[in-house]
Amino acid sequence: MIPVVTPAEMAAIDAAAPEPVAVLVERAGWAVARAARRLLGACYGRRIVVVAGPGNNGADGRAAAAVLAREGARCWVLDAREAPPELPAADLVIDAAFGTGLSRPWSAPRPPAGVPVLAVDIPSGVDGTTGERLGDPVAVDRTVTFAALKPGLLLTPGRILAGRVEVADIGLDVGGARSHVVEDPDAAGWIPPRAVDAHKWRSAVRLVGGSPGMSGAPRLAAAAALRAGAGYVQIASPGVAAPPGPVEAVGLALPAADWVPAAREGLERVAAVAVGPGLGRGHDDELAAFVASVPVPLVVDGDALTPPVVNAAAARGAPTIVTPHDGEWVRLGGDVGADRFAATRAAAERWGVVVVRKGPVTLVAAPDGRLRVVTSGDERLATAGTGDVLTGVVAALLARGADAFDAAAAGAHLHGRAAGLGPREGLVAGDVVDRLPDALAHLRDAGASAGGRR
Repeated sequence: MIPVVTPAEMAAIDAAAPEPVAVLVERAGWAVARAARRLLGACYGRRIVVVAGPGNNGADGRAAAAVLAREGARCWVLDAREAPPELPAADLVIDAAFGTGLSRPWSAPRPPAGVPVLAVDIPSGVDGTTGERLGDPVAVDRTVTFAALKPGLLLTPGRILAGRVEVADIGLDVGGARSHVVEDPDAAGWIPPRAVDAHKWRSAVRLVGGSPGMSGAPRLAAAAALRAGAGYVQIASPGVAAPPGPVEAVGLALPAADWVPAAREGLERVAAVAVGPGLGRGHDDELAAFVASVPVPLVVDGDALTPPVVNAAAARGAPTIVTPHDGEWVRLGGDVGADRFAATRAAAERWGVVVVRKGPVTLVAAPDGRLRVVTSGDERLATAGTGDVLTGVVAALLARGADAFDAAAAGAHLHGRAAGLGPREGLVAGDVVDRLPDALAHLRDAGASAGGRR
């Protein structure tokens, strides 16, 4: 996993470094110079404009300019406080004006049209904690950040403004980071293999969802669970005489009223339960009573994401995962401030559950303060039903025996990888389901390759 630290955490790491600041600046300068060479191909005779601020970020830029000048580049270092609105002609602009500690708006000088821009640590004018604009930053082609990623490089619009991001090791200790970006080998390691003596009930899932006229959501969740390795899937729908689903799933008819006793029957045989997809609103009392009695790991999604249901689920002895998008997050009373990392972590600690906060970047937080960042998905997932697919995937991984935090992070990462194997245009939720086996194989291959390199 790739460590992620906030600007405040990075400041503490800098302060604790055994090397003097001058040594760290020199290393940062070399890292920026290497990135400049990769952008330009060769530096000799090239004109490079460096916009340097008054702090360490500016010092890093000046150190890079010194390295590049020794290699024959023509470097002009402009003081960020005196830089003109339009920068002079150049082959490359290095933005070293202000780093992650910027706290006031900044209007960046504009580079000449078509000239690549390389940012030092973060594009100046992007909030290092939230990714929001502080003033009027320039969208850069590449960003070199040091020691670890910063939240502002992962959250929009910072993620878009930063271009391609590379992390440079300058000798700082980030081993205490509480947040990490998930990579393919990580997710592969969190998905338990199927045992040679497996049988279908060992990884069975019961899905409580659907209602008259809302059968699509549980169908998608059930299909995804089967594709993600559930050995047996039951769909239990209140008020639906014959719950529709994939041909491989089993329907359990529940009465329209007082359906909890029927939904509880046989729970001791399944390995995980998911509730909510397509259920409809107005079931809070029944759902709270039902989830309170579920003895196995549980995923709560969709219409089940209400405070009474989440509180009842969290009070159980078994693991709980909740998967809200932003609208459901508000319904749960989650903090809607700009700091998504802190708010998601705080909610997991407060509710005592694993939180999967869905969005362009998905954040997965554990009650103990750990947080994982899933970046495998893209805008193709912004279509109806993909959240139901995620619910099925996570439920299947729980049923396979994964730890709740691992199941949530691996499930979200696998979900994104499956979408990435689908069509660039016109992707629908069913396409994500269909690509899950190939995405699982991709993760297994990545895990095997990483294991071979160790």
